[in-house]
Amino acid sequence: ASSSSAASSTAASSAFGSALFGGEFEFEVLTAKASRESVYQEAAFLHKPSRTLLLCDAVISTSAEPPPILLSEPEYRRALLYHARDDPLEKVEESPAVLRKGWERIALFANFFMPGSLVTLETGAWLSAAPRTPMPELGWGGVLPFSWKASTSKAFDAFSAGGRPAVAPIIQIILSRAPEQASAWVQRVASWDFVSVVPAHFDAPLAVGPKEFASTFDFLAKGTNEVRFCDEDVLFLREALEGLPPNLALFDTPLGSLRGQRCDL
Repeated sequence: ASSSSAASSTAASSAFGSALFGGEFEFEVLTAKASRESVYQEAAFLHKPSRTLLLCDAVISTSAEPPPILLSEPEYRRALLYHARDDPLEKVEESPAVLRKGWERIALFANFFMPGSLVTLETGAWLSAAPRTPMPELGWGGVLPFSWKASTSKAFDAFSAGGRPAVAPIIQIILSRAPEQASAWVQRVASWDFVSVVPAHFDAPLAVGPKEFASTFDFLAKGTNEVRFCDEDVLFLREALEGLPPNLALFDTPLGSLRGQRCDL
């Protein structure tokens, strides 16, 4: 489909008046159709008494420290330790540095699915190592089918940018199929009076106001699908989209393919 027919959206908005929530909230819902078979929705709510913006997926912020909730339970810390290992037979001791290492990798996994610094091990290597794992308490029958390059922290730094807000790559891919509608949604939300943002994922709350919120979506104004992330990280997403069958393929976008910065991972 051409970009002109690609993106349709409808919005539910408190701009037209609403008695919902006792008048404490403004809200704006974006519905964007990015392909023949998929619809994406994002809802923004402004809690006027606290001047707080609540979001679903549109904006994320990721800092170097694991979120407190991941440190609050042994099961969560085990997940951080699992991903902190460089080898199936490596034994790691829990420490702040090791937990941060695991967090970097989980964050890259969650956003890029197959990050550029990920190394998939040969089946024979991880399968034979599994029964000999020195850390069976981490689960998965001792299986660790991947490792990571030494450049992983470099990739995470580009992704995190010290916690500066960003649009998640998969969300930017979708919004770029509906740039006019997404821009109108951003403009409406940025007209509200807020001093903090609470996204549903990763760090929260964020000390972000309307100006910084709007600048997170600069790719819409620039008309290009560039991101600050490593291009090696977004490569899998880009190639996966190009290889989709016709019934799943996304509509064309005038912003071009998602492109990051060359990091030489």
